[in-house]
Amino acid sequence: MCLEENILRPAVVYGFFPCSGDGDDLVIYEEDGRTERLRFRFPRQDHGEFLCLSDYFLPASGAVSAPRGTESPRATDVVSFMAVTMGDEVSRRAKEFFDADRYMDYLYLHGMGVEAAEALAEWFHQQLRREWGIAGDDADSIPKLFKKHYRGCRYAFGYPACPDLADQVKLFQLLEPERIGLHLSEQFQLEPEQSTTALVAHHPQAKYFNVTRAAACEGAA
Repeated sequence: MCLEENILRPAVVYGFFPCSGDGDDLVIYEEDGRTERLRFRFPRQDHGEFLCLSDYFLPASGAVSAPRGTESPRATDVVSFMAVTMGDEVSRRAKEFFDADRYMDYLYLHGMGVEAAEALAEWFHQQLRREWGIAGDDADSIPKLFKKHYRGCRYAFGYPACPDLADQVKLFQLLEPERIGLHLSEQFQLEPEQSTTALVAHHPQAKYFNVTRAAACEGAA
């Protein structure tokens, strides 16, 4: 039904941006690599390796060694952002099922849309690695790829390393996902729901991590 009636309508928008790490901040620059465009602030682990997402990006050149005022910081690294969606038709159809008390059909279609969006994000992350030139570390089997046998990491806002959903506003400023029909609610949730966004790091040691010790213990329980 989804194929025959064109219910799932995948779309992607992405970009590569000059950046640098600055303590707990990730600074995004204009194309000149010198003019600061915006910055993200991420939490740092309170245990273990005391990681912060900004650690995976090189500090700005001139920011540490040069005397203050003699050289403006400049970008030394690259970060990617991406946004994917399955479109609003699947949300509209699922609502029709729900309103008609067809709850089983609603659950199946809603679940299909959400899982398809995540599958699209995984697939496009691989395409992005190829364009970036770092796909040489990709595993040669799908099961291993699902276990993150590849270089870099895809971080979705709202998860431990970047928990502030309000950062979606900055991602929207960079990517303009409205072009593919994606919008933010007042609570910074994605609309349509069958969508996802992410910050993508290329650092070979980038990984997922919890910020608080309590969260780490809960995850291990």
